[in-house]
Amino acid sequence: MFIRKGRGLMISPSGTVFLEYSNKILSLCDEAKRAISPHAAPSGKLSIGAIESSATSRLPKLLTAYHRQYPSVKIEFSTNTWKQLESAVIKHELDGAIIAVKSHHPDLHCEEIYQEELVLIASSAYDEITSADSLVGKNIYMWPEGCPYRNALEDWLSESQVSVPVTSMASYGTILGCVSAGAGVSLVPKGVFEQFKLIGGISGYSFEPLKPIRNYFIWNKETGHHSAKDAFLEMIKSEV
Repeated sequence: MFIRKGRGLMISPSGTVFLEYSNKILSLCDEAKRAISPHAAPSGKLSIGAIESSATSRLPKLLTAYHRQYPSVKIEFSTNTWKQLESAVIKHELDGAIIAVKSHHPDLHCEEIYQEELVLIASSAYDEITSADSLVGKNIYMWPEGCPYRNALEDWLSESQVSVPVTSMASYGTILGCVSAGAGVSLVPKGVFEQFKLIGGISGYSFEPLKPIRNYFIWNKETGHHSAKDAFLEMIKSEV
C-alpha cells in the first residue's frame, strides 16, 4: 500500500487504487444509510404482487400515481393466485402483495386495506336476475377453487339450495368475454364490473347475502424498514 521514501512513506500505485475503492465503499455506505433512513425519500426496487381482480380494477391508477410521486422507485409488478403470492412474500421474492384472504402465516404481517363489493354479472340479453333461482340452467364462470369470490357465490347457492355447475376460468378477460357474449354469468368485484361494463352487453346485480370481500396487504416480518413498500401501503390506504 505504501512505499518507504527516506524517513517517510508515500502511497504506492496499488495503494492509490485501493484508496479509490475505499472511498467508493464509504460513499455507498453513506448512501445506504440515507436510503433506509425514515426521513429519506423512497428509492430503489419495489416488487409488488396482486390477485388479478385488484390488478384489473384498482392498481393501474394507483401505480401511475405512485410512479409520479416516487420516480426514484423501480416497480416490478406481477399477478398470481393468493396462495402463490403468499408463498412469494414468505420467500422474500416479493416485498408485498395484495390478496383477498386473511393470511395467518407466522412470518407475515397482514393488514386489511379495503373491501370489494360483489356484483353478479350476466348478459344484458338475459331476463333480469332476481335471486339464486334465476341461475338455474345458466352456465357459471368463475376462477378455480380456492378463489374467495367463487367461495362466496357457492355459499350463496348452497344456502339457497340451488345446484348449478361452475366452470373454472383463470382470467377475468375470458370470463367477461363469455358473459358479454351471452354464454353465462359470473360473480366479480364491483371495480371489475365498473371497468368492463363500458364494453356493453353486461348487466350487474347486487344481492344482500353476497357480502363484500376483504382485501389485505401482506409483507414479511423480517423485511424491516422499507420506505418504498411503506409508501405504497400508505398510498393504498389513502386511495380507499
